[in-house]
Amino acid sequence: MFVFTAKLNRKSAVAAVAVLALALVAVILLISLRTIRGSAPKTQETGGVADAAGAARYLAGLGWEVEPQPLEVKSLVIPRSFTGAYAGYADLQTKQGYPLAEYGGMEARRYSFRVLNHPSGEDNIVADLVVCGQTVIAGDIQSTALDGFMTGLKGET
Repeated sequence: MFVFTAKLNRKSAVAAVAVLALALVAVILLISLRTIRGSAPKTQETGGVADAAGAARYLAGLGWEVEPQPLEVKSLVIPRSFTGAYAGYADLQTKQGYPLAEYGGMEARRYSFRVLNHPSGEDNIVADLVVCGQTVIAGDIQSTALDGFMTGLKGET
């Protein structure tokens, strides 16, 4: 049997506790920095869409004339993984250059507006803009008809 004993005076005990406290603080800081970096994807600024009026201006900048008041403003959580119809939607956003997939698990707002100048002339066309913080992360133009369609904001399919 092996026995280890150590004589510890008050000065040594205080020094040991201080070193352990510093190590614990360092570990907590490293974990929090990694979490912060992981939750804020690197994206280009889109001009800051802070509200429905900003969303309407953004769409106007892309050539879409929309009613000034949205049909709906809805909070949603972006899925962490995209399957089924969501996979196709995420692919459409990637083709447009929007970073939807980078925002998985985060809360966003979807602004839906009635489009007034769609080339088809139909009156059941809606523009959706998905915003996280003030960054546009997704968008689409769609027909609400049963046999409707969905395209990107710039005509991508």
